[in-house]
Amino acid sequence: MSAKDGFAAAPPAKLGVEHVTKWFRTTRTSLHALDDVNLYVDGGEFVCLVGPSGCGKSTLLDIIAGLTLPDEGQVFADGVLVQGPGRHRLVMFQESALFPWLNVFGNITFGLRRVAGLGAAQRRRIADYHLHLVGLAKFKRAYVPELSGGMKQRAALARCLAPDPRVLLMDEPFASLDAMTREQLYFDLQRIWEERKKTIVLVTHNVREAVCLGDRVVLMSPSPGRICGEFAVNLQRPRDINTAEVAALAGRITNALRGM
Repeated sequence: MSAKDGFAAAPPAKLGVEHVTKWFRTTRTSLHALDDVNLYVDGGEFVCLVGPSGCGKSTLLDIIAGLTLPDEGQVFADGVLVQGPGRHRLVMFQESALFPWLNVFGNITFGLRRVAGLGAAQRRRIADYHLHLVGLAKFKRAYVPELSGGMKQRAALARCLAPDPRVLLMDEPFASLDAMTREQLYFDLQRIWEERKKTIVLVTHNVREAVCLGDRVVLMSPSPGRICGEFAVNLQRPRDINTAEVAALAGRITNALRGM
């Protein structure tokens, strides 16, 4: 997207997670969610976090987003300390979280109203660009109850991309979708990532999904969550989740997870 569309495309951000520890405490219990987590992500890199349920993957994503603060350690985006949420680090959740009283176009332009200097015409151009990007141009006037699960997630992805964040954080965004819809979205997300080159961190339980999408798969241990290994994914894109190459690497990663 060029400056004439509203703003120059933001360069992807580098991320640094340094010695992050997180506890959740109540009057009765204490949960040690994360322990001394260190993770570095290059600008434009697509990193997938995998690990058993309860290992703190989503908590780590929330801390990177600035939605939760660590008890110890720090997170940096391009060297700037993350102290709260911001439009350059946006989260796509498992549920679309679209506003049901707005149509698809209204959902996408909603966040753009908070971007300084954008007029109504610029917001429309940006929204239309992203509707085409995710394949929803024909459904811009549709309301949330009229959309399938896959269409809702496409709309949610467009809404996250429209403000041009430097980092896109994805928390199991395809988990509730049927297999055919997921597989099409895997191809679409790879195409969009190649075009926009955002820094992406994706949390998933699906090891094959991680191999299909990521440049790197990072393994987290059972609670308290720690980084316990990683695998580079040196497979040509676009990747098909059903290929033998994806299955073979996913098998190696699954075996490593079982051995933790």
